[in-house]
Amino acid sequence: MAATPRFRKDAVEGPDRKDPAGPGGDDPGGSGRTDPAGPGRKHPVDETLPPLRMFTSGLQHVAAMYAGVVAPPMIVGPAVGLSAKETAFLMGASLFTAGIATLLQTLGFWRIGARLPFVNGVSFAGVTPMIAIGKDRGHDGIAVIFGAIIVASLLGFLLAPYFCKLVRFFPPVVTGTVITLIGVSLLPVAFNWSQGGNATADDYGSTTNIIMAAVTLVIVLALRKLLRGFLQQIAILLGLVIGTLIAIPVGITDFGALGDADLVGFPTPFHFGAPQFEIAAIVSMCIVMLVCMTESTADMLALGKIVDRPADERTIEGGLRADTLGSAVSPLFNGFMCSAFAQNIGLVAMTKVRSRFVVAAGGVILVVLGLVPVAASVIALVPLPVLGGAGIVLFGSVAASGIQTLAAAALEKGENALIVAAAVGVGLIPIAAPDFYHAFPEDLLVVLDSGISTGCVVAILLNLAFNHLGREPGADRAPGGEAADGEAADSEQPKDPMALPVAP
Repeated sequence: MAATPRFRKDAVEGPDRKDPAGPGGDDPGGSGRTDPAGPGRKHPVDETLPPLRMFTSGLQHVAAMYAGVVAPPMIVGPAVGLSAKETAFLMGASLFTAGIATLLQTLGFWRIGARLPFVNGVSFAGVTPMIAIGKDRGHDGIAVIFGAIIVASLLGFLLAPYFCKLVRFFPPVVTGTVITLIGVSLLPVAFNWSQGGNATADDYGSTTNIIMAAVTLVIVLALRKLLRGFLQQIAILLGLVIGTLIAIPVGITDFGALGDADLVGFPTPFHFGAPQFEIAAIVSMCIVMLVCMTESTADMLALGKIVDRPADERTIEGGLRADTLGSAVSPLFNGFMCSAFAQNIGLVAMTKVRSRFVVAAGGVILVVLGLVPVAASVIALVPLPVLGGAGIVLFGSVAASGIQTLAAAALEKGENALIVAAAVGVGLIPIAAPDFYHAFPEDLLVVLDSGISTGCVVAILLNLAFNHLGREPGADRAPGGEAADGEAADSEQPKDPMALPVAP
């Protein structure tokens, strides 16, 4: 069993308690809330760590998400006809805006921000539509993309108070399914990184790349087993550093970006021109925004369970507002649409560092990386195979959290097992058979190609069909007062914000 960390235990491990007020509950500022089980003690989510540990834990979050932030601009830039230098500018801008969006989520103000250790970055969901909008149009294509993102984000901001009410449709049988799908859907990303990340490269899938991924995986697991306290909690970061050092003599570490990077740079507002507005582009990005809001809702529910602060409607509303506001501001600084980064949920689950201020420190680091390109290049030295090896642990941790949630969903009762089977099956289609929907209209692919979104929708609809529609009042209880099936067990917890009451 791991030894007790030397810094405040309640900031990391924390007692098994819940804060009924929830983020933004009785304290809209999201700080200074006390835990009812310990007068004067803050919930672990609201605790701060010593500065050095805050920085290193935040840096670990940045290392886990870095490749995911820079990949979309790396893909979109060349597709719309930007030069290598302009694409690099887009990458820096994406880091900068991801930092702003993360700070909005973790620190928040008014009713904006989930105030959870919630990381935001550029959404992959928008890559295909953005390429379709701006392909070979250069600066004009980027301007149209930015205009569509601004409009879609502002509409999403207005929709947030209504969209958040969907939280009642996420009982354990649904949340467990979605959390599991989040982890499973991310694993192919880790496998791709482990092979090298670029399918057109000569060394893609080489034994060297895969062995480096395996070595990193073993290093991370060994560090988690052998280390104690704070060092155990940053095992991922240490594993990435050791893996990168090993990769240097192996020859898969690229120092080219470090030599070409500028010392200082600022994402000049509207660098590619004023945003342009086209109806077709706006409609496409509105669809992407709905997908992002759905996935963010699922991610907040997952994170709320992991940090022992269940996400209620107000938390979801604040989180969606931060998502959409961050996305609306992002094009001002030449960034793309921002949404939740599920891989960092796995990091929280694995390290048990629940402080939102740790992730806020990561947000500050992202802003600095966006302003100091040479610093961003240092992070970029981590080879993708090394990142892939660590990613297997991170993403697998998310799936494990989902399975843990499903264990409490009474799958042996009613049709709950059938709900999970169908939702997971549909959610795995884009992973197991990527071309399954190739004959469908392009606009539908934005939703269908997201296993998280499709699985979530199926789980919600089947839960309603099997556990709620046509149910008589009181039918969810057996004569002895016990719940008649697993889903009806939610009625025993009327204060659970995720419970969907049976309609009279």
